[in-house]
Amino acid sequence: DLVYSPHRLQYPMKRDGDQWKRISWDEALDTIANKLEKVKQEYGPQSTVVCMGQVQLTQGIGSQGLIRRFTDLYGTPNVFSVDSMCFRCRLIGHILMSGKYSIADPENAKTIVVWANNPEESAPYYSWIMQRALAKKPKLIVIDPRRTALARKADIHAQPRPGTDGALALGMLNVIIGEKLYDANFVEKFTVGFDQLAEHVKQYAPEKVAVITGVPAQTIRDIARTFATNQPATIVQGTNPLDQQASGVHNSRLIVALECLTGNFEVAGGYVTTPGLRISDFRFPDKMQGTPIGLEKYPLFYGVFGRMFGESQGMLMADLILEENPYPVKAAIISGSNLMVTWPNTNKLRKALQKLDLLVAMDMFPTETTKLAHIVLPAASFFERTDLVDMYRLMFPCPYVMLRKKVVEPVGESWADLKFWMELGKRMGYGEHFPWKDPEEALDWMLKPSGLTVQHLTETKPEGAFIGTMKYKIYEQKGFQTPSGKVELYSESLAKMGREAMPTFKENPESPVSQPALAKEYPLVLTTGARILPFTHSQLRNIPRMRRRFPEAVVEVHPDTASKYSVSDGDMVTVSTKRGSIDLKAKVTTDIIPDVLNIAHGWGEANVNELTDETPADAISGYPALKGLLCKMEKKK
Repeated sequence: DLVYSPHRLQYPMKRDGDQWKRISWDEALDTIANKLEKVKQEYGPQSTVVCMGQVQLTQGIGSQGLIRRFTDLYGTPNVFSVDSMCFRCRLIGHILMSGKYSIADPENAKTIVVWANNPEESAPYYSWIMQRALAKKPKLIVIDPRRTALARKADIHAQPRPGTDGALALGMLNVIIGEKLYDANFVEKFTVGFDQLAEHVKQYAPEKVAVITGVPAQTIRDIARTFATNQPATIVQGTNPLDQQASGVHNSRLIVALECLTGNFEVAGGYVTTPGLRISDFRFPDKMQGTPIGLEKYPLFYGVFGRMFGESQGMLMADLILEENPYPVKAAIISGSNLMVTWPNTNKLRKALQKLDLLVAMDMFPTETTKLAHIVLPAASFFERTDLVDMYRLMFPCPYVMLRKKVVEPVGESWADLKFWMELGKRMGYGEHFPWKDPEEALDWMLKPSGLTVQHLTETKPEGAFIGTMKYKIYEQKGFQTPSGKVELYSESLAKMGREAMPTFKENPESPVSQPALAKEYPLVLTTGARILPFTHSQLRNIPRMRRRFPEAVVEVHPDTASKYSVSDGDMVTVSTKRGSIDLKAKVTTDIIPDVLNIAHGWGEANVNELTDETPADAISGYPALKGLLCKMEKKK
């Protein structure tokens, strides 16, 4: 259905007024290369931006690497991705605390805390892991404003007001430290700042946290005591719900602090670290010119403790284009990302993209984003291209890689992303740096340090290969990769930047507490980003059998809230924020707490991102607050 959909983009297309004209790949590459060269000569390389989507980040490290090679050689530092509002924040928090990124090991845990995570809808592969883990009868705690499938099975289900998870974590630490339920030996040997943290959390007594979060004080105590005493214990953190808050980085610091202080760090059933794949680096960072947007204000988004991520903060992109400060942006290439549906504040972003002299979009299907482009390029599906997947180690306690293998020829003239960036690099005069005859040869070059090859991963290990073994308590011999060599409960690095050194809770900039006057006009809380099983972000809604499973956008609303507004299940309603409004159908359900609305993203016809705000809310990462905005609802007449 996906590969042979009649809606597939099959040929390069060029805008001709209000019409589209089919062109050859040669014409497309020449047009793009000539325009990029002109922009570079007139305005500098930083005036071209590149946005890469999840397809490069999670489905192909080869594609991601070649994009970064191209942008380095061209000279632009302005490369954006979904990491501007997803997952990077979590990496920053983990590395600040322990010097590394760690993941949950639920299959060996006696207590599992599923915090803002709904794998049955968002990650079926992880739900299988959870099913195996729950078969061993651990204590299950779910923290989520919605009653998910896992929440129905939980021993404890806490439903905090969206945006207040940091306060809940601090309340747990208040109990754990106050009742001396922490691992004193670990604290003494392997942490710095414990005394400051102990003093800091005194202000987060469960009774006070109950007022902030809506979670009863006794429930907070029960969660903390169970987590600290029924070990090993692990926290299965959602991909981005805790990130997209004003306390985003601090939330992840608090998650790591909970694991470390209770003796659950680098132990089976707690938090563990998986070995990474050794690969050749595609990058030429010394060739970049100019300053990445956001580097001065959000330096840790760019890199932490010498570990460089090397991206600009995309939430600043629209303002950069519209205001031309500190320099103009004239061209953009969007590869595998439907920004007009998946990025916040759609109306502002539309104005920004329409201002560009050149907008190139590469995708499999026409999207709300390709409609704005000057040149549209047809992308190969994952069945039609070869690339390497190395995301498993960021999700599972399993050091594993797999080659995503081409199994059918591309439809029409669609190209793999790897091929496009290689060929564009050659057209720009960078041929010596793109010496490979095809994508597979480039992947072999990348894999060389690992000892793996495309042939090996295709013929000998088509199911994938393990790249190491799990090791525990590595810190006992090597310490932690932080400036102090220990877990930094108090961060001197953050203090020097003028940020809170202690993990701190902050109200979202737009909440009933932070803006009570605005809350009189917009009295409800909106949370966005919940996944729907048949779809991935904005993808697959044009596949009939997927669309039949979930045919239209809905807003989840509690019966008590629906009653206030005379709304019944199935009624059409208008949901508004100060940025815009959308019409959609109400789904009245007790699976969400009162006065909170939940709307999934990804719908072109009821686009929740017309309501959201891209303004950075987290002072460390620059992330927006998409979990907990103020809104109102009216029954549509």
